Amino acid sequence: MQLPVPELPRTQIIERTRHRYEDIHRLVEKAWTTSAIGRRLNLDRKTVRRFRDTDLDELLASARDRRPNGVLEPFKAYVNARFTETQGQVSGTRLFQEIHERGYRGSRQVVRKHLAALRAGTAEPVRADMPSPRKITSWIMRPRETLTDSQDRRLLEVRLACPDITRACDLARAFADLVRHRRGYLLLEWIRQAEQDAPKPMQGFAGFLRQGLDAVTAGLTLEWSSGVVEGHVNRVKTLKRAMYGRASFELLRTRILTQP
Repeated sequence: MQLPVPELPRTQIIERTRHRYEDIHRLVEKAWTTSAIGRRLNLDRKTVRRFRDTDLDELLASARDRRPNGVLEPFKAYVNARFTETQGQVSGTRLFQEIHERGYRGSRQVVRKHLAALRAGTAEPVRADMPSPRKITSWIMRPRETLTDSQDRRLLEVRLACPDITRACDLARAFADLVRHRRGYLLLEWIRQAEQDAPKPMQGFAGFLRQGLDAVTAGLTLEWSSGVVEGHVNRVKTLKRAMYGRASFELLRTRILTQP
């Protein structure tokens, strides 16, 4: 007797993968381009190419192994801490009530399942709540007196966790001080420090500054700059884009020469 071929569970992500694969290949057979398919299905071109060049079985296996975060993910750190405090003696019902008061809207069974994984030692570790690089950069480049106590504390935690960020933070703040207070006479010393022990991206930046040392020093010392010229260039480009294909060169010349 031949056994039936095992089928994947009909979960939402499995069904979505099947339908997306069928839609993309139907459009590929009609000689649609990758960009056109992406616009039609509201997908990124990389996603379209992956579904076009990958077998359906491999896509379904990848979809089956994916584990969504779920509603318990934001509360796992609290559940793990309570489990450690009570040495594993806390009940699932008690934990469910505590996190429900803190905003949890999932089922009680999910909490019990995670608690059983903690007792068996098979629970996945909770990812650290690390700020994004963009947020860390904003904390570094802003004056320290403008940071809140919470932001200053988080930045200190990041500095303690990564020595490269600590050095980059010190050099970035020193360079910002050069720019704000026009202390161009300190630029060469800053370049030497950056080239000596700074992270590689900042060492490359210091090397570019050394190539145009006289011009950069003048820009950080004198009150004159090319800001006005750059502003006019930006204005001319804006007018050109707005009038492209709609007006003549005479009208463009008149608008550029006329004061706004």
